[in-house]
Amino acid sequence: MCAEYATFGLAPAMRAGGVLNDGGYQVHRDFVDFIVDGRPLLFQLSDLDAVSPLASDVPPAIFTAQVRSLLLESAAPLPGGRYVVYGCPECEDLACGAVTAVIQSDGEDFIWRDFAWQTDEHADLELNGYHGIGPFRFRGTEYRTALSALLNGAAPDPRRRVLLIGARVAVLAKLAMALRTIGVGADIAHDADGVSADELRGYGAVVFGHAAGEQERAAVRRAFERAGVPVAHVDGLAPIVPLLVAQIEHALGRSPARRRRLTGLTAADGSADVEVTSACRVTLTAYRLDRLSRPHTHEIFDGVLEPGRHRVVLDAKAVRGQSFVVARTSGTVLVTAVNH
Repeated sequence: MCAEYATFGLAPAMRAGGVLNDGGYQVHRDFVDFIVDGRPLLFQLSDLDAVSPLASDVPPAIFTAQVRSLLLESAAPLPGGRYVVYGCPECEDLACGAVTAVIQSDGEDFIWRDFAWQTDEHADLELNGYHGIGPFRFRGTEYRTALSALLNGAAPDPRRRVLLIGARVAVLAKLAMALRTIGVGADIAHDADGVSADELRGYGAVVFGHAAGEQERAAVRRAFERAGVPVAHVDGLAPIVPLLVAQIEHALGRSPARRRRLTGLTAADGSADVEVTSACRVTLTAYRLDRLSRPHTHEIFDGVLEPGRHRVVLDAKAVRGQSFVVARTSGTVLVTAVNH
């Protein structure tokens, strides 16, 4: 059994939703991630699109049951003392695949070991084990304190609603529909006058349409400031729904840069520079408006990148005129305008 201790913590994380190029949708999920030795455990599991069982959108009773399960206050849900550590972000069905581990106590300590990819009740460590990850030994006091805080009202507030401000109601209505489809609530308004502070606290971001004037924007910002509500402000780059959804997903991300896989994106001189902190799948998509203000979408790149900075060549036809590039991983979205 491992002798060295690892540190244990929790931090808010996000599985970014989005409008996909094939017309489909990817659901937005907020969850609490496990931080082992200062780094998200998820990052050690290759390029995995998954969420922990501590998701913010599950009913409170289920959330509490998940926390108590990790504290070993109830029996393991799977044979062999195994617990689900990360599961499918769309349906959370074990049949879709999940990362599981044996969680046990050793005196005052807690130990996570024998990580595996599992699709039914029994794990095959030889075939599907995550060899080289763990075992992790956590000090009991640190472990209990972190998880127990979630039971005492310290669970992160997802605030998965956005306020859309603008004059182009047709565009905002399409955007609101797309956001609701991926699990993000959206309300449309011309301003925030007369809205109570309690209601404003429910928003995680305010999105200003391209037609919103400076006076309107300033008035909305003052309304949130008076209510004492810190909120992300998003200036819509163009009336392209998938692009606006990407901007909003970026604004809703709450994890610090050091705990994100995708940390940098610039686009100029026919190429895009992308920076990642751990191996992960990255997709690059270009959006542009033609001279008749019609939107066009081009898939630029889809592949796994190793940690570091990477340059991707852009198709000149995809980024001529007013154009933008969206970089996406499972948990992070970045957006940039293309500098010509």
